[in-house]
Amino acid sequence: MRSLNIFLLFLLVALTACEEKIDISLDEGPSQLAVDGWVTNQRGPQTIRLTRTAGYFNAGLPPAATGATVTVTDDRGKVYAFTDGKNDGNYVWTPTKTDSVFGQVGRTYTLNIAFSGETYRAVSAMRPVPAVDSVTFVKQKLTPVSSEEGYLAEFYATDLPNSPDFYWIRAYQNGKRLDRTIDVSVSFNGAFTVNGADTDGLLFIRPIRQAINPEKLYQESDSVRVEVLSITADAFNFFQQLSTQINNGGLFASPPANVPTNVLNTRTAGPKAVGFFGVSAVGSKTVKVDKATIRPKS
Repeated sequence: MRSLNIFLLFLLVALTACEEKIDISLDEGPSQLAVDGWVTNQRGPQTIRLTRTAGYFNAGLPPAATGATVTVTDDRGKVYAFTDGKNDGNYVWTPTKTDSVFGQVGRTYTLNIAFSGETYRAVSAMRPVPAVDSVTFVKQKLTPVSSEEGYLAEFYATDLPNSPDFYWIRAYQNGKRLDRTIDVSVSFNGAFTVNGADTDGLLFIRPIRQAINPEKLYQESDSVRVEVLSITADAFNFFQQLSTQINNGGLFASPPANVPTNVLNTRTAGPKAVGFFGVSAVGSKTVKVDKATIRPKS
């Protein structure tokens, strides 16, 4: 036994001595302007966030892109100035009246960003959006074998008829937006894909209506807000590819690819930007999980 212990000790020392630390030096690409620019016709200030991309292994927050000049101009020449008052990369447009809103349905908007000697531009249109008619809840178990229960939410909205319409669905639980990677939910004519069944003018399909639930469902007395945002076809494509990339994994994962952007440098040979600029009309409904909204299981 003693000889075995000596042998194991010798083997451990030998294996330890074979360890060699290898530092891999990876080239980092140039930092790019990143645009998170989504503005809506909801009341109150609207924000366009600008940052700089960071290295892949940089675990910190991306650095703010400060010192930019940011404006949005509609197709009738009205200019909205977005300013970075706190010098933190958040460029804010503040309405002059408390009941003022940004933009109108049917108008086209052009974003202009002057930053680091470059000019970036993006164009988006504010399309109409249906109302959210109602939100209901059904009590059920979290899983078939779980003793824990919650309330499964479902909203009801009807696609606008006689046109191709694209939507982005968002949900909030007690004022906090559901922001898991799987919570990115977009729809074409109230269904999933452009090439699917003809759902023009029909009620949104059930998987879309139920794509507003948190991991552990809702609880009684929770406040739940559902928003349906109108988006453009290129925004729909952006979200679909973004969802593919952030949920890309497993044995059959596809190779990583750049997500397309509509933010372009006006100088063709200049540095490129990432991100997206969009404008949306919003249909929404806020309810509580209570006797008025809870329905019996069918």
